[in-house]
Amino acid sequence: MTSLTAPKPALNWVNVGFFGVFHALALLAPWFFSWSALGVAVLLHWLCGGIGICLGYHRLLSHRSFKVPKPLEYLIAIIGALAIQGGPIFWVAGHRQHHAHTEDLVKDPYSAQRGFWWSHWLWILYPTPEAFEEAHYGRFAQDLMRQPFYRWLNRNFLVLQVPLGLLLYALGGWSFVIYGIFVRAVLIWHSTWFVNSATHRWGYRTFASEDGSRNLWWVSLLTYGEGWHNNHHAYPHSAQSGWRWWEIDTTWIMIRLLQAVGLATKVNTLKSVGAERAVKLSS
Repeated sequence: MTSLTAPKPALNWVNVGFFGVFHALALLAPWFFSWSALGVAVLLHWLCGGIGICLGYHRLLSHRSFKVPKPLEYLIAIIGALAIQGGPIFWVAGHRQHHAHTEDLVKDPYSAQRGFWWSHWLWILYPTPEAFEEAHYGRFAQDLMRQPFYRWLNRNFLVLQVPLGLLLYALGGWSFVIYGIFVRAVLIWHSTWFVNSATHRWGYRTFASEDGSRNLWWVSLLTYGEGWHNNHHAYPHSAQSGWRWWEIDTTWIMIRLLQAVGLATKVNTLKSVGAERAVKLSS
């Protein structure tokens, strides 16, 4: 049942400053442009966003829609941490809360019922204890909380930007740093946030899920298949989000490639999650 009132948390000026600085430095991009720097940003957008967040944080860790060997799982989690979207426990717990209480004004950290901008990024600037304090959100990711590696990564994910920044500077100077750290981070942030905001407002619905989730093609292009959000909410434990031939899902393609070489096992397919019983809306 949806809560009737929403809390009024205080504005967190540390978060405002952090995200403000990143956006300001990303705006320096025209003065540091080079094709190689742009290529670095695109490559890291795919690596950190597509592999780290979409495949790793989301389909692997949040929903356990497939399995990989533990060393590979840890490597993918590190790549996800490089996206600067929080540690794995924080991200997974928030996403599981979103699915458990979708669009609840209080219990869903980025409820679309609180408006487009709240679900897009105001929920980060006005953090609630339930979403941002480990003592609260940790209970939604007990499987990760039990592992020392994930507890460490959850608290130290920002440290990983230091060696990455030094490597980028060594390879291409400030141009690579601006594009590889700041432009890349801002693009990944907004790409991911559009899943929270835009796909709960625009697009088409294939399944009669008990929420406002929708399928939105342009968000899927930005997020490697995550924009088929109505499909995902109907069957969140499926490793595949794009189901129709035109619903391009590059994250699913990567999972299939891992499966083909024997690195992905126990892959949840549409059949294994009972998709044949899906309640479809009338065409």
